[in-house]
Amino acid sequence: MRRNDAARVLLPAARPGRPFAQGVPSWLSAAHDRLRHTHRETGRAPGAPHFGPIGERSYEAHPSVQDDGAVAWWLLDDTDHRLVREALHQERERTAFLVQASNTLLSSLNPGRCMDVIAQLAAEHLADAALVVAPSRGHQLPVVTCVRGGAPVPSHEPVVPDDVPGLGEALRGFPPVPSRWIDPAAAPAWLVPEGFGPVGSIVITPLPGHGVPAGAVVLLRGPEAEAFSEGEEVFARLFAARAGAALSAARMYAEQSSITEVLMRELLPPSLHQISGVDFAGGYRPSADHERVGGDFYDVHPAPVEGQASLATLGDVCGKGLEAAVLTGKIRNTLHALLPMADDHQKMISLLNTALLNSHHTRFATLVLASAVREGSGVKLRLTSAGHPTPLILRAGGTVEEAETRGTLVGAMPSAPARTAALTLAPGEACVLYTDGITEAKGGPMGGVQFGEKRLQRALSECAGMPSESIVERVQMLASQWVGQGAHDDMAVVVISAPRSHHLSAVNGRTRGRFTA
Repeated sequence: MRRNDAARVLLPAARPGRPFAQGVPSWLSAAHDRLRHTHRETGRAPGAPHFGPIGERSYEAHPSVQDDGAVAWWLLDDTDHRLVREALHQERERTAFLVQASNTLLSSLNPGRCMDVIAQLAAEHLADAALVVAPSRGHQLPVVTCVRGGAPVPSHEPVVPDDVPGLGEALRGFPPVPSRWIDPAAAPAWLVPEGFGPVGSIVITPLPGHGVPAGAVVLLRGPEAEAFSEGEEVFARLFAARAGAALSAARMYAEQSSITEVLMRELLPPSLHQISGVDFAGGYRPSADHERVGGDFYDVHPAPVEGQASLATLGDVCGKGLEAAVLTGKIRNTLHALLPMADDHQKMISLLNTALLNSHHTRFATLVLASAVREGSGVKLRLTSAGHPTPLILRAGGTVEEAETRGTLVGAMPSAPARTAALTLAPGEACVLYTDGITEAKGGPMGGVQFGEKRLQRALSECAGMPSESIVERVQMLASQWVGQGAHDDMAVVVISAPRSHHLSAVNGRTRGRFTA
């Protein structure tokens, strides 16, 4: 065995006359033996380099086979290249993890589920265990704990964040405290998962949110694991930035959903029933199945004093969806404020018209007012339309009449004149108020044909003597069947009827029984 001066420094045990295997590292000796064996068997020698460590550095060994079968090895220091390759591989793995983490975190807009995912990802990829701590609710901290290989465990801890070095600062959004400043032995019992054992190192980093801190993540390693390096702490902050954004988005969505739910409950039409001896029933279907409110509305305001009329209102705001629903809410509130003058329909309409003209909204609306009071066995009605489809009167014999009321829509012109019609409903008769979403619904066997007023009147003529709720259901069913799966506008219908005062039962088994009010 021969060596040059550089090899003498690198491999002091490789001396002339000494066996090759005794002077070089085992990985190089094994490569040398395989090369000689291959050369003897095939007459050829592979020229692929071999890699291995010598001391604390790594080398790339290239063989060169001489004519006499001797092998010369050329060693190149590969340490820097290896470190670059390892760093590049690590960065690729971290980038892939961050992409996966972002996709996983953004797949849920539930804050609790998002905290679970953050804790689980951190425990699996960054530490032996992880805790996600949310800002305090009262005197308790919402916490999710996860050990590597385990399931997230939520809890509420009655603790003070500032008792843990770095945790209070993280929850307030301050930069993280370096892990070397945190004494693992000082970790309180609630911070260490059950059965985890002694803590070797701790990293606490904030979860930045949208304008306000979203919480903090705590990473734990056991005493056998290496302490967190500076690079690992930086990577933990990169993960925390994505996790905090996802958690903040989930909280914002949850808060907006809660607010929307409260507002929707206030905007939805009420359930109607019998009031002061008058039957009221209503039905509403928004323009799209994913929207719960729209531009159609109705209300019934009971009479403040027995013997006075109850006021029913049904209207249609131009447009649909949430924008129309906002104006719908304003009109309903305005009409409610005008109830003291409910005896004068024209005055109510004029004042509502003025309020809409002075509003920043540019939409207009149509509506109909109906004052109903029990009078003897029947119901006395006063109907006033403000640009709205004419109310229909269903008589006991199945005849359908149009009420003699007309008017101008509100919110469009300086004045909104209207004519009021007065009539009486006999027992079993009904008044039907509806929006044009029913008559203008397009569909039918050929598609694209409007349901129309005539078809509605024919349908109502078949509902003579039916309860108000049944008439509403019948109209809604026919309109829905006509539309099918096609698009449609908001649909609303209100039925006011005079209850029957007697009961018709089967006679000799030959006639149908009818309900009694």
